[in-house]
Amino acid sequence: MKEIKKLCKINRGQKETTVTQWIGISWDEVQRMKDSKRPWIQHRWPLIERRMRRGDCIAWMKKNGYPEPPRSACYYCPFHSDAEWRRLRNEEPEFFEKAVVFDEKIRTAYKEADQMKMTVYLHNSCKPLSEIDFDNDTDKGQQVWDFMSECEGMCGV
Repeated sequence: MKEIKKLCKINRGQKETTVTQWIGISWDEVQRMKDSKRPWIQHRWPLIERRMRRGDCIAWMKKNGYPEPPRSACYYCPFHSDAEWRRLRNEEPEFFEKAVVFDEKIRTAYKEADQMKMTVYLHNSCKPLSEIDFDNDTDKGQQVWDFMSECEGMCGV
């Protein structure tokens, strides 16, 4: 927001809408649409306006010679399947390591703040990410990702 304010010369306390922010969520994710909290920004959702689902977006990417993008998610998302954790570990090791550190920190922070009566983990096995063997899983029993069960982009982890 700081950079947008600077680039668009937004004045303190400005109420006039002068910025249009395009947000790339698809028709599958329509429940994630939110109005801007800032009066000087209006949101547009071009994929939703075109009623494009994720599959339509992937087809467009392939048709136009682009590689298939992975599903987007925060590196510390507790909805990750073992296959997604493994992909993150293998393809984006710096983010996997950040997730491991974050996973450790949430337990420490909640314990120190005495805000939780249970121990918190990112993985659904209730084990630290650093202790899980992601190469010997079958993803059985794990939550299947679908767009209706995903977060709203405002994680409370």
